[in-house]
Amino acid sequence: MNEQRFAYGGQAVLEGVMMRGRHQATVAVRRPNGELAFKHLPLSGGPTSIWARLPVVRGLLGLSEALRIGKEALDFSATVALEEEEEDLPPLVQWAIFGGAMLIAVTVFVLLPSMVANYLYTQFGLPLLVRELIEGLINLVLVVAYIYAISRLDDIQRVFGYHGAEHKVINAYEAGVPLTVEAVRPFTRIHPRCGTSFLVVAALIGFVIFLAVALLPFWQRVGARVVLIPLVAAVALEFLRLTAANYHRPWVRRLLAPALSTQYLTTREPDDAMIATAIAALVPVLEADGVATVETERVFALASGGQYHGAGR
Repeated sequence: MNEQRFAYGGQAVLEGVMMRGRHQATVAVRRPNGELAFKHLPLSGGPTSIWARLPVVRGLLGLSEALRIGKEALDFSATVALEEEEEDLPPLVQWAIFGGAMLIAVTVFVLLPSMVANYLYTQFGLPLLVRELIEGLINLVLVVAYIYAISRLDDIQRVFGYHGAEHKVINAYEAGVPLTVEAVRPFTRIHPRCGTSFLVVAALIGFVIFLAVALLPFWQRVGARVVLIPLVAAVALEFLRLTAANYHRPWVRRLLAPALSTQYLTTREPDDAMIATAIAALVPVLEADGVATVETERVFALASGGQYHGAGR
């Protein structure tokens, strides 16, 4: 894959956007006074071994790095947007927070569907496949309900605007248009590699993979599914990678349409400053990869409220 075909992407953060490329991830966050603050995070540059290039394996490695970079980006955006001192929590506290979040996620998205489906299975003597279908359906409904609930939070609406800006900028870049606000604005805020769609796809793929442990006793089945979660996530990532590469095909667009429609819940039409902020995050990433960009200073000026201070930290 050459530089021009690298799958650039990112995520929305508080009052900004993180973009990542082959060699660098850049976080651009708007300060309360309108100026931009940047943080540049060096990346490994891609897989360095044959094993790390294998499908699924590369997905596991990519997810691990994405979680690390995403956390750093969110931490940086919080300190800038809220004008707080950047302070790392003790490792024990960080692990406690992460463990608590994982426990809640496993309880809601794994244990609860399994318990409901197993109750119906034993009470009504349902076929095994029907039990698995019920469990998969409950899981999918919970995922969509979670996405919908998040979308209703007033405090998250600006983040969704930056999410829409991130998608528009990536779509514009992949279409080969100049990275200016005027050129980016008409593009759709839907993108086939979005994390929102990833959650839906993972729920569907999980149903197929979890059939492998359907015959185990209840608690063993729940434990096996928890262990299989990284595999489900990696396969879902590979599926999105493959379908995104073939998104120009009509049948692929139709296949992805239900999953992509959930992005309307987690994106909003961005204003020009949000679009400019997303461009400002992508420009240093492209430059780090040796990709030419245009009108850089004008983009930074708009994103910074009329003052250009360069792409420094």
